Amino acid sequence: QVQLVESGGGLVQAGGSLRLSCAASGRTSSTYTISWFRQAPGKEREFVASIMRGGGGTSYSDSVKGRFTISRDSAKNTVYLQMNSLKPEDTAVYYCAARGPFDTQYSYWGQGTQVTVSP
Repeated sequence: QVQLVESGGGLVQAGGSLRLSCAASGRTSSTYTISWFRQAPGKEREFVASIMRGGGGTSYSDSVKGRFTISRDSAKNTVYLQMNSLKPEDTAVYYCAARGPFDTQYSYWGQGTQVTVSP
C-alpha cells in the first residue's frame, strides 16, 4: 500500500505562486511515477504534470508548461509542484497520484488540496 498526502494549497492572487507537496509513504516501489492532476468544479479531472523516479522524465500539460515545475526529493519521498504566474483558471482541487513502473493506471491517490486563484 501507498499513502499520498498533499499539502501547500491555499488562496493566492493572480500572478502569484504556490508550492504543492506530495509526501509518499509505504511501498515505494509503486511510486515510480508520481503525477499531479486537478479538477475544477463542473469539469473533468485533468493531467497537470508527472515525474519519474531518478529524475528521469518530466511531462507537463500545455496549459501549465512554462509556469509550473515538478520536482522530486527521493530522500524525502516527496514530489513538489512549483506553480508560478498563477491564473484564475488554475483554480481547482489538486491531487497527486502514483503508479509502479509497469502499471498503466494510477493505483494510489491523495485526498487533494484546494488551490484558489483570485483575479
